[in-house]
Amino acid sequence: MLKAYSWLVFCVVVWGSNFVFGKILLQSFSPALLTSLRLFFIVLLLLGLASFTKKRVNRLGKTEWIAISVLGIIGVFINQWSFFVGLETADPTTSALILATTPILAGVLGATFLKERLTIRMLLGSVIAITGIFLVVTKGSFTVLQVDRGLLWIVVTMITFAIMIIMTRVLSKRIDPLPITLYSNIIGFLISIPFVFMWDDPIRFGVTTFDWAFLIGTAITVHGIATLIWNTNIRQVDASKASILSNLEPFVAMITGLVLLHKPITDVEIAGALLIVGGVIFSTYQRKRRITGQRLPTH
Repeated sequence: MLKAYSWLVFCVVVWGSNFVFGKILLQSFSPALLTSLRLFFIVLLLLGLASFTKKRVNRLGKTEWIAISVLGIIGVFINQWSFFVGLETADPTTSALILATTPILAGVLGATFLKERLTIRMLLGSVIAITGIFLVVTKGSFTVLQVDRGLLWIVVTMITFAIMIIMTRVLSKRIDPLPITLYSNIIGFLISIPFVFMWDDPIRFGVTTFDWAFLIGTAITVHGIATLIWNTNIRQVDASKASILSNLEPFVAMITGLVLLHKPITDVEIAGALLIVGGVIFSTYQRKRRITGQRLPTH
């Protein structure tokens, strides 16, 4: 049990650090190119995994292909691109805090489109979390609201991530999760290619071995190794406790930002993080019996 929790903590550290990793990568790569390259290496990883597992995929119908295509455009391409565009100017810690509220939005979308139950607890948790976001974004000054443009793109990332969760949940009832992830990432990658030349001006790419090794290493670790480790070890522990562990990502982003970017941690960020994480845990706690704990590849 201790070994399983240790591996889960490792995954949380990797995912929380990814916000800082993205900030570092943007110093060498332009956003659309970074998105396309990262998706390329993720696709290679998923193709290798699919070949290794040798899972048989049922033939997909027209409806399934349309749904996976929409998922690839919104939940993969736009999600990844908005993440990197946002991090160009947005603070990694604040970005992590905003994305931490994704489970709440996914719950609202589930209640709206999947007729899932929307409880008072979820509404109260949402209010608590939104208060925390407002505190962090305004830096404690409730009279002055200056929202960084990058944070707006991070909100888009959060929305598209919630959509991806809902669509994957629906599709996984009929299709194995691996082909859903593989096909949607292939579509997201193919869609991203022309936008590199349309949106990146100028196109910037790393010129050192470290730049490319860091890009490939973080893509494989964040989207492949960590996800595989999480989904393997989650079966051995209480899924609800593991879900609480995953909410610690913003605190990891704070510490990683302090170590790698020398960004100080403020009292307002800590207070906002406690409100946001507390609100998310409070709003989703009643669903612990239905949580599988399985993780989707994230940023």
